[in-house]
Amino acid sequence: MQAQKKLLNSVEGCVDDALWGLVSGCGGLSVLQGHRVALRSDLEALKGRVALLSGGGSGHEPAHAGYIGRGMLSGAVAGAVFASPPPGSVLAAILALWRVGATGVLLIVKNYTGDRLNFGLALEQARAQGVPVGMVIVADDCAFAVPSKAGRRGLCGTVLIHKLAGALAEEGCPLEEIVQRVTEVARGIGTLGVSLSPCSVPGCCPTFDLPLGEMELGLGIHGEPGIKRSKVGTADEVVRTMIDHMTDPSSQSHLPLKAGDSVVLVVNNLGALSCLEMAVITGSAIRCLEGQGLCIARVMSGSFMTSLEMAGVSLTLLLANQETLRLFDSKTTAPAWPNISSVPLTGQIRTVKTSSQEKTTEPEEMTKEGPHSALLRRVLDHVCVSLLARQEELNKLDRAAGDGDCGNTHARAARAIQEWLQGHVIPQCPGQLLSSLAGLVQERMGGSSGALYSLFLTAAAVPLRGHNDAGAWADAMHAGTEAMKRYGGAEPGDRTMLDALCPAVEELRKLSSAPNDGQIAVLQRAAERADRGAESTRDLTARAGRASYIAAERLTLPDPGAVAIATILKAVLSALKEGAEASQSESTLPGAGIPFPIK
Repeated sequence: MQAQKKLLNSVEGCVDDALWGLVSGCGGLSVLQGHRVALRSDLEALKGRVALLSGGGSGHEPAHAGYIGRGMLSGAVAGAVFASPPPGSVLAAILALWRVGATGVLLIVKNYTGDRLNFGLALEQARAQGVPVGMVIVADDCAFAVPSKAGRRGLCGTVLIHKLAGALAEEGCPLEEIVQRVTEVARGIGTLGVSLSPCSVPGCCPTFDLPLGEMELGLGIHGEPGIKRSKVGTADEVVRTMIDHMTDPSSQSHLPLKAGDSVVLVVNNLGALSCLEMAVITGSAIRCLEGQGLCIARVMSGSFMTSLEMAGVSLTLLLANQETLRLFDSKTTAPAWPNISSVPLTGQIRTVKTSSQEKTTEPEEMTKEGPHSALLRRVLDHVCVSLLARQEELNKLDRAAGDGDCGNTHARAARAIQEWLQGHVIPQCPGQLLSSLAGLVQERMGGSSGALYSLFLTAAAVPLRGHNDAGAWADAMHAGTEAMKRYGGAEPGDRTMLDALCPAVEELRKLSSAPNDGQIAVLQRAAERADRGAESTRDLTARAGRASYIAAERLTLPDPGAVAIATILKAVLSALKEGAEASQSESTLPGAGIPFPIK
């Protein structure tokens, strides 16, 4: 394994650079000269109040310096990455807070041996100088059924103690009372983490190896492995596993919860999960807890105590009564504390109906099938199956020029249409059918492709209102293409889907003058021209769409949108050929290749 790439100035100076960057970007912070210590800039406000000091190894940002501010910490001491800070810096911070008139200093320490030793030594040295100092050790880890002699580790629950102790200090509570009250609250906090990847200390290789498709349960925040390794499941499954483990009464580290309890939920990004994943996990956790009869009083979701770039999440639960929630909701100026709703979340209405969801009576043309409905259904079936079959191929083409989801986008549309076909008739008016499909892809396909297809279908529906002849279909294809060009801003030659669509539509316009027995031949040539147009995009310079931001020399494969258009036209041709053969075998419309009424 190799050391991971990181955006740093130097490995040796990364902690100092990070601390300086945080302080420089926050008007309420300052650095204690000669030490890796961040303090409130308004230290005079601490006069007559208890000061709060925390800290630990770096790499857990925004902990702990991000929680400095009125109503939370007064200062934070930073060690090297994943290393406890030296006692000399802790003592210097204690004395700096004491000398501005604080009535005492409370140390909030995570339960790790190095932190206990170094903060404990500084505490004893400060007391020897006559400074009133107290210490609260947070041990909220729920991983081990039988903890070792070192006890449960201190994890993200520490941030909640920062907040509650800070609120009490801001109210002027004495040191002994704060220690007693937050120690009691800390007994009702539990945390468990899960990771999809290890992290790496700057300049070093990853801390452990985790095979693809596996996850680590019960790990700490210093890159150490967890207690159990298993296959990655869905967000719901992983969250259920975590909460079941945290509340398992057979474990000595479990958090005792029962139906009706009120809890604060913290969903903590360990470093590298996307905001989208975090939102999914938050929803899973809320559903799981409410399913057990718990009341979700407050929710925090974000990065609160990280482990460098680890792709993982921890869940923290705090048993909360009304007094705890009052302290939790108190104001703070700490830059990393989120803006949280101060109302209970369980029982809140989470959906709002729109007028479009009210039942309306569909027009007759939408509920009554016509003579060609079966064939149109066949066409749509063929298109959907073809797009789903090429999903990964389209994704692969798109990875060279975009975000690699072209196949997924078209697959979403295909599945939406398949689902729609199961519950709807094919209306006798083709314009109504295209309008329905336009609304469907607009809502379900997503992205620019969804908008473009919806534009095409919406514009194409107009010439087919009350008409179903070859000329109307030719006009519809032309109208749809012109709408795509008008609003999409692309032209043939720009390396987009239009390079397949425009030559095909040019050929389809010949349907207006083609005899009935020549319509299949027109479609055949249109599909061939679409295929050639898609292939030609290999050699075109992208001038529109996301691919236009990619260097031309990297674009050596066909445009995925153009390939999708060619796929659709081939599927339409195949379905209509089958329909024509079936029609001839039944002698219902001899010689007619396409379901256009002869007028």
